[in-house]
Amino acid sequence: MACPHVADLGEVEPGTSEGCEECLRDGTRWVHLRMCLSCGHVGCCDSSVGRHASGHFTDSTHPVMRSFERGEDWRWCFVDRAIV
Repeated sequence: MACPHVADLGEVEPGTSEGCEECLRDGTRWVHLRMCLSCGHVGCCDSSVGRHASGHFTDSTHPVMRSFERGEDWRWCFVDRAIV
């Protein structure tokens, strides 16, 4: 079964190309970056101390994010807990 949350996605621009928005603000570091496909928020992965991509989902309920790493093109749906 396909994830229904990807059907509503359009083109979004990243909030920043510099790194995790919260880590940049707080002066902390990240491991890998993820971008919300609903609004373009750039947050850090769950291997990072801040886990800001997951925090963004919790706060916003935007369901799908993608890797914001060069050479990676996978997407993750937080609702369906699946790569889509």
